[in-house]
Amino acid sequence: MKKLIVLAMLAALPLAYAHDCVAAEEKKVCVKEFDNKTKKEKEVCKTIKVHKKLEGTKIDGAKKDDKK
Repeated sequence: MKKLIVLAMLAALPLAYAHDCVAAEEKKVCVKEFDNKTKKEKEVCKTIKVHKKLEGTKIDGAKKDDKK
């Protein structure tokens, strides 16, 4: 039984490393904000992830359910 568990863990190991290959691209975005306390303008920067948009094909006869 222990051998089966070890083999399952070894089989899942390459899948964990494959996730890093499809990581999202990161982009730095800066916005200027006015600080009321110091009466000065400062620049606030954040790092965001940009995901690749996948294009799909239209399915014939499919309905969209707008109710939720």
